[in-house]
Amino acid sequence: MTDSVLFSSFDWASNTLQNRMVLAPMTRGRAGEDRIPNKIMGDHYVQRADAGLIITEATAISEEGIGWVDTPGIYTDDMVEGWRSIVNRVHEAGGKIVLQLWHTGRASHSDFHNGDLPLSASAIKIEGDEIHTPKGKKPYEVPKAMTLDDIKRTVEDYKKAAINAKAAGFDGVEVHAANGYLINQFLDSRSNQREDSYGGNLENRYRFLAEVMDAVLGVWPEENVGVRLSPNGAFNDMGADDFRETFTYVAQQLNKLKVGYLHVMDGLAFGFHERGEAMTLAEFRALYDGMLMGNCGYTKEDAEKRLADGDADMIAFGRPWITNPDLPTRFKHDYPLTSFDDPSTWYGGGEEGYNDYETYREKSGKEAMTSLT
Repeated sequence: MTDSVLFSSFDWASNTLQNRMVLAPMTRGRAGEDRIPNKIMGDHYVQRADAGLIITEATAISEEGIGWVDTPGIYTDDMVEGWRSIVNRVHEAGGKIVLQLWHTGRASHSDFHNGDLPLSASAIKIEGDEIHTPKGKKPYEVPKAMTLDDIKRTVEDYKKAAINAKAAGFDGVEVHAANGYLINQFLDSRSNQREDSYGGNLENRYRFLAEVMDAVLGVWPEENVGVRLSPNGAFNDMGADDFRETFTYVAQQLNKLKVGYLHVMDGLAFGFHERGEAMTLAEFRALYDGMLMGNCGYTKEDAEKRLADGDADMIAFGRPWITNPDLPTRFKHDYPLTSFDDPSTWYGGGEEGYNDYETYREKSGKEAMTSLT
């Protein structure tokens, strides 16, 4: 067993987090066509409640925000009730959990929206990829550039989602401004070609996120609100030559708001746009004073180094936690990890490939019993 900073506690938003490991938000597509959070989703999060903090899978703030098959929402009473059941179970298991607020923007398709085009900052489609829709895999479409009324309505949807998250009992919310989804589409100067007050210079491209933050912070105390950024990411056709200027400015503005944490996709596992030297956690540490979280392809050793160097307070792990529900225990005792390289059951389906992975002790116990027979 190793003595590691990973397993030290950390104080956040009047909570003491039991370790520095965060369950990263991972879309798994188990909510079904009604998008209501369900029992198997609750089972999944409870299995992983020994994380210092759980960030839920990306959760649609509205019907307009949908862009993935069978992902959950937070915009109806039934959805709130479904999440409330999950949150209660996680809390009973000793965990802390925040809801990730998501609008996919142009990373969607008219098949999700009764034939209406998805929304974005500008009428510029995602190139070089296709999307899985309810009617099969299709090319991305040119989205509808949002009108001022569209923007106002969407900001209000974020506010309603924040209210619903509080009603469901979450410990906080995370505003998803990363991975090429709607907020990221406004921030990025390639996907945002607007000529009004929401496009052009940095202040204007940040304006939509500023208004979303104002709406969410009107519901939650700033310490309970996090924001996710992906400054280096190419996912969903992101990346502009001025990315360093953009995300330096965004981090500075979020620091002024004193939000509870900044969740930075600093790794390159999702694809690096290669438009300059990748931004690091150390750079964001110099820009932001609150709880700083790193994410994307971290090993235990990489995480320990970032924490020991003071570059981060928390590290989020995703794929290793899919197949290792007891990941903190495995890290703490140097137990081997179950392979997590098979994506065949990552998205959609039921229990298989979702909740049927054994803990190390369960697996080793069965192997010991087998060896005796």
